[in-house]
Amino acid sequence: MLFPPCPKCQSEYVYQDQNNLVCPECAHEWDPSEIKEEQLLRVKDANGTLLSDGDKVTIVKDLKIKGSSQVIKIGTKALVRRVLDKKDHELDCKVDGVGEMMVTAKFVKKA
Repeated sequence: MLFPPCPKCQSEYVYQDQNNLVCPECAHEWDPSEIKEEQLLRVKDANGTLLSDGDKVTIVKDLKIKGSSQVIKIGTKALVRRVLDKKDHELDCKVDGVGEMMVTAKFVKKA
């Protein structure tokens, strides 16, 4: 069974105990029926700041664009269009000089 990540620490190792879900890493227990949808989509940047739709971010590492010879340099600014519930690329961004692309949250910081 696939359970949502822990709302406190975002751990994937969640298990069910009767009606509650339990996180073995931080010992947080919660009732999944009481969690609002906006609480489940918690995406943090490289510094641990929560990101949301419309935030302006800065790239913190040179990123090679897959399938291209282009590189996004450190300090490039981007606008977060949407925060998505995906494992690898959580942010749908408009990157200056590159265009629309999906970016992993751990490679950006809030500007």
